[in-house]
Amino acid sequence: MKRIVTFMVFVVAAMLAVCTTGAQAQETTAMKYPQAEWTKAGDILMHTPGYELFNGVIHPSAGLFEHYFDVDIAADEHKNYISMLEKNGIRVHTVVGILQEVGIDSLRDLASAVLKYDISSIPDEDSEATETYRQEVLSKMSRNDLIRCILLQPTVKLSKTDNNTGYEAQYIQNPLMNLYFTRDQSITTPRGHVICNMNSKQRSPETNIIALCYEHLGLKPVMRITGDGRLEGGDYIPAGNISLIGCGMRTNDEGIRQMLEADAFGHDTVVVVRDHKFWQMQMHLDTHFNIIDKDLCTMVSSRLNAKPGDPEYNTCDIWARQPGTKTYTLWKKDQPFVEYIRGRGFQIIPIDYDDEMHYANNFLSIAPRHIMAVGGQSETLQQRFRDAGVNVEWVPLESLIDGYGAAHCMTQVLQREVFEDEKVPTAVNNIKVKNGDAQSAYRLNGVKANEDDCGVIIQNGIKYVRK
Repeated sequence: MKRIVTFMVFVVAAMLAVCTTGAQAQETTAMKYPQAEWTKAGDILMHTPGYELFNGVIHPSAGLFEHYFDVDIAADEHKNYISMLEKNGIRVHTVVGILQEVGIDSLRDLASAVLKYDISSIPDEDSEATETYRQEVLSKMSRNDLIRCILLQPTVKLSKTDNNTGYEAQYIQNPLMNLYFTRDQSITTPRGHVICNMNSKQRSPETNIIALCYEHLGLKPVMRITGDGRLEGGDYIPAGNISLIGCGMRTNDEGIRQMLEADAFGHDTVVVVRDHKFWQMQMHLDTHFNIIDKDLCTMVSSRLNAKPGDPEYNTCDIWARQPGTKTYTLWKKDQPFVEYIRGRGFQIIPIDYDDEMHYANNFLSIAPRHIMAVGGQSETLQQRFRDAGVNVEWVPLESLIDGYGAAHCMTQVLQREVFEDEKVPTAVNNIKVKNGDAQSAYRLNGVKANEDDCGVIIQNGIKYVRK
């Protein structure tokens, strides 16, 4: 018998009631939509892969996977990962668990959108009668069969025959084998959930399922990326008073533009991290950069040590606005990303090539200096984590990582503890000038400016342009 636990999500000043299943409540401070990647996680959305995964592993490349892997072993690994998260007091919601609870009419509408009867080989077939027959079948489907229909995306290609019922068919499936990477179909900013527009056509139906999950949980998305805009969740990282958004292989400028215009980031400073390599192993920002705490992050060595002109050399564009306003201005362009991160006070732990290839960077931070990471990493990396005071829980994910993703990719964190840190201002109104420091200069994002920094500078409470 399913247990339903009610929790409260605090968004701006509103209180939203949300139903959860299968996890015990924990005592914690106030929680809201994530403002920082490192604060304590409260609720996570995940999807344990099932039968829909099989078509992906029989031709891994076409399924957007790296190698073949055993579907049943992968499912067991995922369930174990959920168990490890729950032991840390995190409430895990599963997609199928939610679909088991949503209104049957909503479930049937979603199934109706994907079940297709193809009568193109029968020119004289009555299309209206075919549609009536399809709706009749859908109306009789059990909840479990509706869920199967949603996950398998079937097409019945009909043809005529003189035998038996007069019909025969080919059955074609477009199963959602990548759905278990629940990081990608949406992002969760301090403003709320944004439904993404996936780079790969075969993954686009996943967004409708995630949108229905949010609707059921009472979490209405603030916007949806449309048209030529592309946005995927692995490219977004909230970092206290700034938003980091990768732009490259899976997320494009148009998607980011729509986010900025809709005021969907919820931070006054947005840092667009530009990827110039376009490599599948580093398809998202979270595959080569990640955050552990307010002053600690990781970066793969090839990016950390890259020189200007190298394809691995990350640059960033910084968009900023005055607090209380909605319009962002491009403040700086083509800045060295490593320098920017260090300028914000982050120590960077390097992740060397062999560990990177084992998805070491794709960990999930569940609390300050507490991460869930793929097991089997080098002793060198383990020591680096120990030296930095990081509590690592090593998760066995040997099969699941063959799908080109790991611990971070498999989770969508719905809420985290409230982030409070006045020492890291997000924009000019938050900068506090102390006595004896009246002449210090600050950049628009609140980082102390160097003598040779150009652009908009704040000094002694006055904003000016330094050339």
